[in-house]
Amino acid sequence: MNTSKVINHIVNWLKSYSIKSKTNGFVVGISGGIDSAVTSTLACMTGLPTLCIQMPIYQSKNELLRSGKHIKWLNKFENFEEEYIDLTKTFESFSKSVAKDHKNDNLLSLANARSRLRMTTLYYYATLNNYLVVGTGNKVEDFGVGFYTKYGDGGVDLSPIADLMKSQVRALAKELNIINEIIIAKPTDGLWDDTRSDEDQIGATYDELEKAMELKNKKISPETLEGRGLEVYKILDNFYNKNEHKMIPIPICKIPKELLNNLSLIHISEPTRQAEM
Repeated sequence: MNTSKVINHIVNWLKSYSIKSKTNGFVVGISGGIDSAVTSTLACMTGLPTLCIQMPIYQSKNELLRSGKHIKWLNKFENFEEEYIDLTKTFESFSKSVAKDHKNDNLLSLANARSRLRMTTLYYYATLNNYLVVGTGNKVEDFGVGFYTKYGDGGVDLSPIADLMKSQVRALAKELNIINEIIIAKPTDGLWDDTRSDEDQIGATYDELEKAMELKNKKISPETLEGRGLEVYKILDNFYNKNEHKMIPIPICKIPKELLNNLSLIHISEPTRQAEM
């Protein structure tokens, strides 16, 4: 991969999209992870106003430290703007409102609610400033396993790094001189009170998933695999099948023309009650 040219391509793509959409700039959520660090840097490199927002909800100390360090690092860009919105009390209020009758089986629903609260916050500021909400998902998350929250971190206007594998995002991070502590940190979605990582939840590392995706794209039969390779392939396949609905456009119920025409004819030809009288 020609890393520097990929960086220039993404920066130009972001700037071009903003101009075409007649928007004023970008808003990016900062988590302390590599994906949001790379994405926010690329957005800042466009020269357009870029608002970066930290939105902690019971966030771990390490995540807060990394996101704070990245925010300071971004201050070198004149077009950089920042906000710190602590959503913990908002989340607590929401949790108390909805969790009265199902306290024992709502953990995943509440975890996804954190992501959706952050999405709502990003769009509040996007609307306020006529900015675009920039997605931070990579190719493995977005199209391999669907490891994101629908209408949460998946609710965005554009996705500049969604065609890049995690290893390629790391290469961009190194080229951009992103803080090494962020580059080597274990990926986490920041939706739980404990320290579980993405890889803990998925059951495979991103490097393993990349290899499985390559095999799947090449239509390599899983029957030719064995051991850990086969195990990871099945993990990828299971996640894809479960989350495919997130990755495809929203289904639209298409009404056959003959039904629409018949409905119109019936509506026109039926006499009104007043005419019958």
